[in-house]
Amino acid sequence: MENKEKNFISAVVYIRNNQETVENFLTKLHGALSGLFERFEIICVDDASEDKSVERIRRYAKERENITLTLLQMSHFHGLELSMDAGNDLSIGDFVYEFDSCLCDYDTGLIEEIYRKSQEGYDIVAAVPDQKLRKSSGVFYTVFQKFSAQRINMKTERFRILSRRAINRIHMMNDSIPYRKVIYANCGLHTDCVTYHSSVSGLQTGERREMTEYRMNLALDSLILFTQAGYKISVRLTTGMMLVTLICALYAAGIFLNGRAITGWTTTMLFLSLAFCGLFGILTIVIKYLSILVHLIFRKKKYTYGSIEKISRE
Repeated sequence: MENKEKNFISAVVYIRNNQETVENFLTKLHGALSGLFERFEIICVDDASEDKSVERIRRYAKERENITLTLLQMSHFHGLELSMDAGNDLSIGDFVYEFDSCLCDYDTGLIEEIYRKSQEGYDIVAAVPDQKLRKSSGVFYTVFQKFSAQRINMKTERFRILSRRAINRIHMMNDSIPYRKVIYANCGLHTDCVTYHSSVSGLQTGERREMTEYRMNLALDSLILFTQAGYKISVRLTTGMMLVTLICALYAAGIFLNGRAITGWTTTMLFLSLAFCGLFGILTIVIKYLSILVHLIFRKKKYTYGSIEKISRE
């Protein structure tokens, strides 16, 4: 009998309107996992799909033997981050694979390669395609790295594996996980990535509107939560407004000294100038405190799911 890995493995798969690809993806995933591990589970997190994705998952599971598959259905659209958080909370594996989509543009042997890499002492290992970045992603990564306190080499990842120690560490650090890539990079554990040649030429298009809006909101939230972008921009704006205020004060003083001022005008202008200068200074301090509070507390987003369906066949 072939020797297989003893670690129990959980594979969490994000599903959102993937009726055309989900069965083929699960077939490849199950084949790769069954050839490598003695025991494993697959958790499909359906993020309120509007097509027949759920029906295809059920049909796939019922047609297979020796499979442990859990279908977790979110009560409404939550987005990738919260949905994967829900799947991770349900997982019980010693190691957990996170598949962010059903796009399989890699040889399934990469699943084993990622696992072997984790056994070299890495708690988090990601699979990174060699594709050209979207323009929006490139802009986001550039801005993020510019304003981030720590230099994080952000890349587009297809899937990753996490040790149970990494998952426990991350949940101890945060009540919620607004953006996993940054949390994983800052958890203090050893991380690595494996770059592979993508079999898909060009960039994926046709993204649904809600996903585009979700990605934009996630990008803005991440810039606020994990960088000093808001604070630095406010400081620069405040500095500019203070300079304008100072110029106005000097102009009012010049008018007064030349004897051309209307009665009360100079006093009013100087008062307004000083008042606005103080106001901008106070706002800068308030924004700084708010940014600190946001970083300490985050926003406690909660997910809700509609049902959990355990589908197991011996």
